[in-house]
Amino acid sequence: MRLVIQKYGGTSVGSVARLRAVAERVDRTRQRGIRIVVVVSAMASVTDKQLDLAHTISAAPDGRELDRLLSTGEMVSSALTAMALQARGCPALSFTGHQAGIVTDDTYTAARIQRIDTTRLHKALDKGYIPVVAGFQGENAAHDVTTLGRGGSDLTAVALAASLHADLCEIYTDVDGVYSDDPNLVPEAYRLDSISYDEMLEMARFGAKVLQARAVAFAKKYAVPVVVKSSFVDGPGTRVGHTSSTQAIPPAVDGSGELVGHTNRA
Repeated sequence: MRLVIQKYGGTSVGSVARLRAVAERVDRTRQRGIRIVVVVSAMASVTDKQLDLAHTISAAPDGRELDRLLSTGEMVSSALTAMALQARGCPALSFTGHQAGIVTDDTYTAARIQRIDTTRLHKALDKGYIPVVAGFQGENAAHDVTTLGRGGSDLTAVALAASLHADLCEIYTDVDGVYSDDPNLVPEAYRLDSISYDEMLEMARFGAKVLQARAVAFAKKYAVPVVVKSSFVDGPGTRVGHTSSTQAIPPAVDGSGELVGHTNRA
């Protein structure tokens, strides 16, 4: 049976209505006989509000305490997503980064993944549950919460896809794929059908916010097939992988290295 990782960004889980829409999309995938692991970001604007609050309290917040604070946003959205799935009759369980087996180094606010123990996720999948993992977070050797930097939920999704040997990692966001230019600035920008890891990495490093640069580098290193899609409209999105050149879909055309090792003891 195929296994797909689906990651949903902050705007995708930004309200009760959107959480229910995510649950509906996940349920549709499940009904096609596909096993799914869901990764979620914090609800839109939550992380920024937490950062503002922390810097109101302290001009230089302690890294350990800041990570504990920032990790709570994803915990909330993962629990709510699991509830939305359960309300549709889908068996689902939420997991923190620690519960999902993600172990990192000690670099607070920008931790690097060292290994992933997928035992608990495999057990949940084998029992028919949909694991809903809080993105952006893990724990270090001292069992303290760590976070993976801005856009870290992308990295969580790609790393889990590699460790679970998933067939595909789908990144759902508020755009329907990767564009040739910023469509907010360039009216002639068009969606790309596919793009290579290297091209996507270059775009991410120069400010494109569709995918975290570290996640792209990770996907390249472990050959994780990634597709960027919209969570609001159906469509093929943009495939990120070992393509030799970027392929474009003009607007007129309609169309729907850091993991040192991982443990898989299931």
